[in-house]
Amino acid sequence: MQAARLPSACLAHCAGIMRVLEGSLFCVLLPVLHLLASAAEHEEVAKHVIKLHRGKGATAAQRKQWVLDSCRKLTGLLRQKNVVLNKLKNAIRAVERDAGLSDEEKLFQVHTFEIFQKELNESENSVFQAIYGLQRALQGDYKDVVNMKESSKQRLEALREAAIKEETEYVELLAAEKHQVEFLKNMQHQNKSLSMLDEILEDVRKAADRLEEEIEEHAFDDNKSVKGVNFEAVLRVEEEEASSKQNITKPEAENGLGLSMLIDSQNNQYILTKPRDATIPRADHHFIKDIVTVGMLSLPCGWLCTAIGLPTMFGYIICGVLLGPSGLNSIKSIVQVETLGEFGVFFTLFLVGLEFSPEKLRKVWKISLQGPCYMTVLMIAFGLLWGHLLRIRPTQSVFISTCLSLSSTPLVSRFLMGSARGDKEGDLDYSAVLLGMLVMQDVQLGLFIAIMPTLIQAGASSSSSIIMEVLRILLLIGQILFSLAAVFLLCLLIKTYLIGPYYRKLHMESKGNKEILILGVSAFIFLMLMVTELLDVSMELGCFLAGALVSSQGHMVTEEVMAYIEPVRDFLAIIFFASIGLHVFPTFVIYELTVLVILTLAVVIMKFALAVFVLSLILPKSSQYIKWIVSAGLAQVSEFSFVLGSRARRAGIISREVYLLILSVTTLSLLLAPVLWRAAITKCVPRPERRSSL
Repeated sequence: MQAARLPSACLAHCAGIMRVLEGSLFCVLLPVLHLLASAAEHEEVAKHVIKLHRGKGATAAQRKQWVLDSCRKLTGLLRQKNVVLNKLKNAIRAVERDAGLSDEEKLFQVHTFEIFQKELNESENSVFQAIYGLQRALQGDYKDVVNMKESSKQRLEALREAAIKEETEYVELLAAEKHQVEFLKNMQHQNKSLSMLDEILEDVRKAADRLEEEIEEHAFDDNKSVKGVNFEAVLRVEEEEASSKQNITKPEAENGLGLSMLIDSQNNQYILTKPRDATIPRADHHFIKDIVTVGMLSLPCGWLCTAIGLPTMFGYIICGVLLGPSGLNSIKSIVQVETLGEFGVFFTLFLVGLEFSPEKLRKVWKISLQGPCYMTVLMIAFGLLWGHLLRIRPTQSVFISTCLSLSSTPLVSRFLMGSARGDKEGDLDYSAVLLGMLVMQDVQLGLFIAIMPTLIQAGASSSSSIIMEVLRILLLIGQILFSLAAVFLLCLLIKTYLIGPYYRKLHMESKGNKEILILGVSAFIFLMLMVTELLDVSMELGCFLAGALVSSQGHMVTEEVMAYIEPVRDFLAIIFFASIGLHVFPTFVIYELTVLVILTLAVVIMKFALAVFVLSLILPKSSQYIKWIVSAGLAQVSEFSFVLGSRARRAGIISREVYLLILSVTTLSLLLAPVLWRAAITKCVPRPERRSSL
């Protein structure tokens, strides 16, 4: 214990500090005196320090005497602390021997004394830590920025640990106070007779206390020592509207039902996800307002795009732009809105799978497998070539090329909704070819996300370990291919033994109760989603396969399921496209409009040309005309480039500037996609069979 080091220890510390300072004594003693002096003495000492520093009447003897007086004060405080600790120990022994106290009361009093002991010891430790910290700081080289940063980091860590200790002590005091109140209530109940109603309420109170103890999770204490957990300084912002409507005091705000927002030093904002008291329902009003606002503004934006001949999805993207960070900045729960929007992707791909039966997949599987693979390889080859000419790192070139090679499955799915399917007898259906290639790109997306960490490590490794990194990548690719084989084997088993009886049972139980059918179909979608996720394959592929398995039950089943699921999909798709608009920054596009237009046109033209070239090689001669439609559908960049770009930016693969370029090119290519698709449909589909999907 620090108390063992009394006069001699203190004098030794002070002598060491004097040797380090060599005259600037006020720098050392000011932090110490801040802890020791009373409020009245502190001001006088501070004035005296200033006089000494300015050399007004300061002599060596006075300075030495001042240091000795300060050390005597510190020594006296340490002696007094020892006396108090001895008294606390005697008090604890007296409480333990007191036969008139109950066990709970003894435990409460002893715990209170121990908290006070802990406070005294921590205060003493703080004094000596401040002295040691000042010694380290004075011995450091302040011309070295790195050294200053490390010193600042050490002080910050010490403050964080002190804050955690103080928070723990405060929680313990709150618990002790609660225990004391409960003890006084019990004493009052014992001294008076209770009515039947009071006895019932007392039993209910005890049961409620037990319930709170059972369901309470000590998440803070359980996780603060977990590896990788860091202590951060955050700001807690209470709800302004709730505080303005009600006169809420600070204790009520801390213990109330409001959803506080936490903001860390990196400007990340956090909303409560699980409250301490789970017995009281709570609602995230920010999220509710965000969804309501998106729904209301999507209507006029969708109408406007319909009036000028654009797909309604662009109206929803404009809605997200207006409400997002680049517009009114009224969306508070951006992550929650994006998460809900992901369900729009899931249900959209399920409906795509409903229209894309296994029979169609079997007919075009070779084209679906070969086409995206050839296009990705060619895109990477062109990317490496341009990267070499522009002196871009190979890792960055491979990432950008792979990212731009992907196309938007939800967008093309909306194009194909209600469009013509029938072509000449014996010819391939362009929608089947296009969707098959998009599904394969979704598989490539999952594969690329899976191998991204290995690519990052390979880019950072030395040349001597390149062979090992290549072997690791090949091993990971083999694992992904094995997972794909397992998924398709599982789909075969489900189609043969499960999906038929499951849907018939679901149809029988849902007569007059359509929510059972909706819930049953949704549960099957989520099951396939979880299966593909557990096997490290894209979740989007699981949703698509769920739709394909349901469509194998016949046309009547497909029509019935589609009628029920489409309204759910439409609402969630609005949220999804609005969430895309949250990441569109018109000001950046305007600043770099010329560069972005040139890059977007180059990407669209290159993807269209590569798709035409690849399809010319793999399509049969009788179906060569559909290559123009399929190429037009593939000539844009997938919205999943947002996801890939954000991960690559966090991993250091690409810079902030490249990330913004990818976002802008993706957005502009999606805006050009309807124009190119409509031109291809007009040119290649006969007029009697043409039905606009836009």
